[in-house]
Amino acid sequence: MSIRFERDGAVGSIVLANPPFNRLDLRFTEALRVAVHQASTSDIRVLVIRAEGPHFSFGGEVREWPGKDVNWFRTFVAEVNVSYRTIEMLKIPTVAVVQGVAFGGGFELALACDFLVAAESATLRCVEVTTAMLPIAGALQRIAERAGRARASRLAMLGEPMSGQEAGQLGIATHVVPENELAATAAALTKQLATGPTRSYAATRTLLKAWSSGGVAAADLVMLDVAMELYEGADAQRGFANTAAAFDKDIEPPTLIFEGK
Repeated sequence: MSIRFERDGAVGSIVLANPPFNRLDLRFTEALRVAVHQASTSDIRVLVIRAEGPHFSFGGEVREWPGKDVNWFRTFVAEVNVSYRTIEMLKIPTVAVVQGVAFGGGFELALACDFLVAAESATLRCVEVTTAMLPIAGALQRIAERAGRARASRLAMLGEPMSGQEAGQLGIATHVVPENELAATAAALTKQLATGPTRSYAATRTLLKAWSSGGVAAADLVMLDVAMELYEGADAQRGFANTAAAFDKDIEPPTLIFEGK
């Protein structure tokens, strides 16, 4: 199987399991659709997307494309996009863990996640221009959102490779560490998210999606509605009580492990 879904308690993982290159071939589309569906219908509190082998993904398996009808290709790309956008629509935090190469559609898969944890030595690249195409699973607009239009133009039009370290400096990667620290860093982040205020994370993602589509004004319109849904939740009430008790003692509030309610 080229992709599989697995879980360990509150942590779910979508694993690219076709090393060493983890190319996105025809099996990938259906396998990803199934894996994302399994993740979305489970009760996990965080989803990790990671890859087996030395590389995250070399991107699309272009050897399967020459000679195919344009309508076939359109449907293939649309199906990939549906799965990527479904990841973005989840109500839980998502984490991509990138080592080695993340090219083309592989890079775009990582960009669909809230957190992108990259090895300093990783190489991320929009390679589509080398085949006279452009990124067609969301990279261009998502790079522009994170790093600005000029950087998106440069990466997409020139196809320049970018190191994990550079991705962190540009705000494209959220965490950048030496490769030998990648697994531990991702595990610590995942544990924090899995034991954190799950509904608060969902609300944060909702507000950011509103901002992405309509700017500050759109986010302002939904902000109070989103926040008020949290107020009566068990986690929020415990959080308020925890902070109030700490204020009475003039100390910093101790860390809580939330129940996701």
